[in-house]
Amino acid sequence: MNASLFPFVAMLAAVPALAINSTPQPTPIIDSIPAAKDEPYPGTITLAVDATDVTRGIFRVKQTIPVSKAGPMVLLYPKWLPGNHSTTGPIPKLAGLVITAGGQPVPWRRDPVDVYAFHIDVPDGAGRIDLQFQYLSATDGPQGRIQMTPEMLSLQWEKVSLYPAGYFTRRIPIQATATYPDGWTAASGLPSTANGATYSYEATDYETLVDSPTIAGRHYRAFELSPRVTLNVIADTARELDATPEQVAAHKSLITQALKLFGTQHYDKYQFLLTISDELGGIGLEHHRSSENGVDPGYFIKWDDNPAERNLLPHEYTHSWNGKFRRPADLWTPDYRTPMQGSLLWVYEGQTQFWGYVLQARSGLVGKQDTLDQLAIIAAAYDNLPARSWRDLVDTTNDPVIAQRRPKGWLSWQRSEDYYNEGLLVWLEVDSILRARSGGKKSMDDFARAFFGINDGDWGVVTYTLDDVAATLNGIVPYDWADFLHRRLTEHAKGAPLAGFTASGYRLTYTDAPTPAFAQRERSRKLVDLSYSLGLTIGSKDRIAKTVMWDSPAFSAGIDVGTEIVAVNGRAYSDDGIRQAVTAAKADSTPIRLLVKNGDRYRDVAIDYRDGLRYPRFEKTDKGEGGLDRLLAPKP
Repeated sequence: MNASLFPFVAMLAAVPALAINSTPQPTPIIDSIPAAKDEPYPGTITLAVDATDVTRGIFRVKQTIPVSKAGPMVLLYPKWLPGNHSTTGPIPKLAGLVITAGGQPVPWRRDPVDVYAFHIDVPDGAGRIDLQFQYLSATDGPQGRIQMTPEMLSLQWEKVSLYPAGYFTRRIPIQATATYPDGWTAASGLPSTANGATYSYEATDYETLVDSPTIAGRHYRAFELSPRVTLNVIADTARELDATPEQVAAHKSLITQALKLFGTQHYDKYQFLLTISDELGGIGLEHHRSSENGVDPGYFIKWDDNPAERNLLPHEYTHSWNGKFRRPADLWTPDYRTPMQGSLLWVYEGQTQFWGYVLQARSGLVGKQDTLDQLAIIAAAYDNLPARSWRDLVDTTNDPVIAQRRPKGWLSWQRSEDYYNEGLLVWLEVDSILRARSGGKKSMDDFARAFFGINDGDWGVVTYTLDDVAATLNGIVPYDWADFLHRRLTEHAKGAPLAGFTASGYRLTYTDAPTPAFAQRERSRKLVDLSYSLGLTIGSKDRIAKTVMWDSPAFSAGIDVGTEIVAVNGRAYSDDGIRQAVTAAKADSTPIRLLVKNGDRYRDVAIDYRDGLRYPRFEKTDKGEGGLDRLLAPKP
């Protein structure tokens, strides 16, 4: 034996023989839930919702489902919700489920794999099954969105109903009623007739019902924006409904400008469902013939204080065309169990974000300068986003499934649903290319008319793929659009795609004074935003770091989300104090000293930062009117 091998062989001899451990095999997963088929369900479901328990936030539900034969049947609670792009159906809030047939109990069994599914055996001779249950809506923020208050409520039908498996939801007939507190008024995209406090909704299919939420409340006012569009407003107090004629005119202009842009309407009637409340949970959710829009108090009566909130209605209204009528092929599903795929959310949401800002400016809901300042905030966020180095834009379209909008500690390094605002930047660049290559004759307006402005009055769904998007752009201006879009979706370039601004005569810059839009954003979020100086934001009330930029001066000092800033340069923390310290450090040779607290541990940290306060804004580089100026100008 080779002497050099002896130690190795001796070591092996000293190791005891491995025991033969048990090795299980997986239990087969059996999908016993019937796949959805495009055939009519035999009979009309009835659904009655008692929404009067607004103190405790309890919806009480009675549902009758006709059946045509005895035997196994599966009932589904909606799981993959349109507009959420993920499995956000709140199944834990369904309680007290009792199923009967002919007055006799019908036992149910939850599916062991898909917990949104309930198996039953329909007894012989039964012509229908009857369901009773409650939907226990949130009564405190950590439980989820508040949907009921003593003054108003938000009724979303998918949360208070089950539907039979095995059918496209558009083929399941249903008739719904809802009873609200006495004296309340309800509004929905689905027509109804009221008999006292009970509203009977037009018979429809389950897909349309789910797409037709209701708001109801004590303080209600309606504004007719066009013969086919109404702004329905419910507020905490009657005073919040005091819109001026000029404010109403701006909302009317939104409708006018949208119709000039798209050239079609994909609804018979459209209802904005706007709630103004600091109790009901905020929301922005698109539907075909309506949209749910929740804003803080002051929308009308403190109009100048928060122009950023006025982007919500233009965005959600645009979704009637982009997202509801034209929908990505991999995002459309036949029921609410089939998984949705979001690879084209940079079109669905990104281009909707683009048109939302364009239409807010064109309509006068938000002034041009405020719109430019809001766009500068977006441009700076992505131009300083270190996560672009490792995670591309298209991967963020998976975020609704990955994160479901749960808080993240290092947002600038993890990324989130960036297909919204980085998608907006891509579409601004597309607009600049169309204008440049056509000598100013073509723009994104031409894409909107060609892609969305078809089939006037059709409020069905026309799906599309990336190839369809590229082909439409090529029909306007020949260019390798597929390659361009692929590069923007998959690049890891440093800095954001800002060519849509630079080609239109605007340059992103930073000054030591915030724009009005930036200052308003700080006020509404109740924080100090030092993202582009120290690299963090701090809550004005609790002095706690809310965000910390990856690799920023604050990051290097060991500050993270949740760190409390106790003192600045030896003095108790104040918003003005930390701003003054950042400014003074430009001319001072000593670093900024912070006393910080994490849990019960205190630390002194030094931040050697010298560039002063930095706030983003756009600087005009060309004289005269550029492409972006024309894009934001109202259409005559």
